[in-house]
Amino acid sequence: MYQILLAEDDPSICELIHMNLTISGYLCDTAMDGEQALAAIGRRRYDLALLDIMLPEIDGYELLAHMRRHDIPVIYVSAKSDVADRVRGLRLGAEDYIVKPFDILELLVRMEKVLSRNNAAPRPLCVGGVTVWEAERRVRVNGQDVDLKPMEFALMLMFMKHPNIVMTREQLLREVWGDEFFGETRTVDSHVAALRKKLDWSDSIVTVHRVGYRLEAGR
Repeated sequence: MYQILLAEDDPSICELIHMNLTISGYLCDTAMDGEQALAAIGRRRYDLALLDIMLPEIDGYELLAHMRRHDIPVIYVSAKSDVADRVRGLRLGAEDYIVKPFDILELLVRMEKVLSRNNAAPRPLCVGGVTVWEAERRVRVNGQDVDLKPMEFALMLMFMKHPNIVMTREQLLREVWGDEFFGETRTVDSHVAALRKKLDWSDSIVTVHRVGYRLEAGR
C-alpha cells in the first residue's frame, strides 16, 4: 500500500480527504500544520505528500524543499487559485496543483498518475478475484485470461484503482472517454453490463440509484 502524508489545517477538509484515501486503499497520516508535517517525514517514508500552501508554522512552499530532500513527490491542494501561485508551486518542484474546491475523483486520479511516475516497479492490481497487469493489458479472472475491449479495459481500471468510491456516470464519461466524447451516459451502462458479465462482477459493481456505480472491494 502507498503511504500518503496529508498536510491540511482545515479539519473538515482533512477528514474528507483522509476518509476517501483510506476507502481507496491508501495509508494516510495527517498533519495540521507545517511543523507536524516536517516531524512526520523525519519518522516515516512517504510515497506522496498532499500539501496545503497556507499552513500554520511552516507554509507549503517552504515545506516543499524538505519534501524534495526526502524524495517525496508533492501535490499542492490549495484555495490559492491565481495563476502566479500555481506557477510558483510547479516551478518549485511540485508534481501537480489542485485548486479547492475539487472533485475527490479528480484528486485520486491525479495522485494515481504521480505515484505511477515515481514508482519504477508497478504492481499488479488485484480486486474481487480479478488481477490486472496494466502495462501488458493482461486480465485474469480466477486464474483464467479474459479479453476486454479497449474502453472496457479503461473502465475496469477506473473501478479497480478507486474501489468503494461512488462515481457518477458523468465522471466516468469524463475520465474514461474524455472531455471530447459527446455520447450519452447509456454508454457507461452498457460497458458496466459487459464488465459484470466478463469479470464475474455481477455482485461487485453496485448501482447507486440516480447517481452511478461503486465497485465494492474488501477493506
